[in-house]
Amino acid sequence: MTSSTPSSSDAAPKKDHGRAGRDLKAAIGSAVVLLSAIAGSLVFWKPAFMVIVAIAVVVAVWEMRKGLLAKEIDLPEQPLMVGGVVMVVVAYLWGSAALVTATAVSALVIMLWLLRRGVDGYVKNATASVFTLVYVPFLGSFVALMLAEGGRTGGGLDDPGVKGIITFILVTIASDIGGYVAGVLFGKHPMAPVISPKKSWEGFAGSALATVGAGVALVVYLLDGDWWIGVALGLITVVMATLGDLCESVMKRDLGIKDMSQVIPGHGGLMDRLDSLLATIAPIWLLLHYAVF
Repeated sequence: MTSSTPSSSDAAPKKDHGRAGRDLKAAIGSAVVLLSAIAGSLVFWKPAFMVIVAIAVVVAVWEMRKGLLAKEIDLPEQPLMVGGVVMVVVAYLWGSAALVTATAVSALVIMLWLLRRGVDGYVKNATASVFTLVYVPFLGSFVALMLAEGGRTGGGLDDPGVKGIITFILVTIASDIGGYVAGVLFGKHPMAPVISPKKSWEGFAGSALATVGAGVALVVYLLDGDWWIGVALGLITVVMATLGDLCESVMKRDLGIKDMSQVIPGHGGLMDRLDSLLATIAPIWLLLHYAVF
């Protein structure tokens, strides 16, 4: 009597998305929804965008804990989430000095929280927790610093903070799109085959062209700045976005996972989309804060 249970060979094969490496329809649909939510909050009332940032921090911390469990590293989820949201809020309301203080206090609270678990694994979990605190909410809080340029209320394209956020997002997206298109069409020479086999030098060149072009256009026409600032913006973005992508690829390979989660259809986890953004926001804020705003 034969079993009706399908064998592994009978299971439906995974879809091959070719050199694209993802479901483009789902990816584009998800991107449209996310960008629409971001645009709506920035146009109508920019503090609403901070709600999106706070939610992103919470989800990203959850993903980091989920991923690190593969190596038996157990992050204290609740204090990391609470501390991360507090860091974002104080950065928006009171600036960079408050952010540094909130980060230090959050790190100490998390280390004290871990004492409840005892000695075994303390150093491993505390180290990973402080790493996560810096990697996700601390870097993410620079988004709050950028948005606070020109005031903490209001919104619309006349607001310097909104213009800064739009510039930051679009120039980073330009890096991803430029690299993706050039890599798919022309990619032949791997940049770091052990870390990220699909990332090529041709893709990096495409990212550089896209970010410099987008940077000049955004700085000159949106921010009313000098063209050379746009060039600097583009070069900073392509280098930092590439490093951010490679660092997350190393993390995932070390953890033995493909995506941090599957919360965004067509993209994988939120951290799989935030890697470039987290890496670029601090230097972009620094450049725009002193050279434009």
